[in-house]
Amino acid sequence: MPQTSEQAQAVMDSFPPFYERTDEATRRTRGQLDVLQVNVGRLCNLACRHCHMDAGPARTEVMARETLQQCLDVAAGRGFKTLDVTGGAPEMNPDFEWFVREGASRGLDVIVRSNLVVLLDGPYRHLPEVFAELGVTVFASLPHYTAKPVEKQRGADTFDGVIAMLQKLNTLGYGASEGAGGEGPVLNLVFNPSGAFLPPDQEALEREYRAKLAEDYGIVFDHVFAIANNPLGRFGNLLHKTGNLERYMNKLVGAFNPETVPAMMCRSQLSVGWDGTLYDCDFNQAAGLPCKNGLTIAELAADPSLPLQRDIAFGNHCYACCAGAGSS
Repeated sequence: MPQTSEQAQAVMDSFPPFYERTDEATRRTRGQLDVLQVNVGRLCNLACRHCHMDAGPARTEVMARETLQQCLDVAAGRGFKTLDVTGGAPEMNPDFEWFVREGASRGLDVIVRSNLVVLLDGPYRHLPEVFAELGVTVFASLPHYTAKPVEKQRGADTFDGVIAMLQKLNTLGYGASEGAGGEGPVLNLVFNPSGAFLPPDQEALEREYRAKLAEDYGIVFDHVFAIANNPLGRFGNLLHKTGNLERYMNKLVGAFNPETVPAMMCRSQLSVGWDGTLYDCDFNQAAGLPCKNGLTIAELAADPSLPLQRDIAFGNHCYACCAGAGSS
């Protein structure tokens, strides 16, 4: 079900269709897909202002173990290289650790997208050691390297917890691979703007993060990824309520970069919703826009002859992935 109000969606739809910015080649996925992205639930310990999934503590949608098993079977059996685990806070799925261990045991490169704060809670405190043991790549959300903007987006008393967990990950060897000049499991940080504006230059932002986090907290990491906020879910509705949605969409449309279109993440991945519905990306999940072929992960697991290549479903939220340097 779409997570953005009908009024907000109407504003977005008033702009030129994103579909017209693509061509025949980029309207279809590649023949071989690399990433199976699995949203294991909308349940989260936080309710961040920029969350396109509208995740939070009151959400009850959690992927069942049977569906997780089907994801593993498809990922390992259909040539995927990467299992990308997201949420909500994916750690809060009761089968999360089993899922990550099974993915790693099948030779998949496992990514976990974490807000890190959840790892301070009792049931999840051991997971950093599990990540290090399995060589899991951690994508950690860190909207800024200072407390005020982070807590504006994520809530009070969240910044110190993130810093403490980054430091713990460093003690486990994270952050000492390519970006920091050594070897170890990969720790990447994700930056989201705090309002209705586009992220700054990614390379400059990474240099700034690297210097500030090292100087203030002794933290090292591999890379920063600057992601434009998608005008969906909680963030889209907030933009609409504050009268900023049209202005933000104008920014996205005005910053459209055609060179980013061939590299859109939807062209090389398949995204699985908590109930097994298939999507072209996590943003399409938030928009309630499933794959055009109408398949589910259960159907792919049951019939290996079903093709993975497909036509892509686009909406005007896709402008967020192709603004400036792109967010894919």
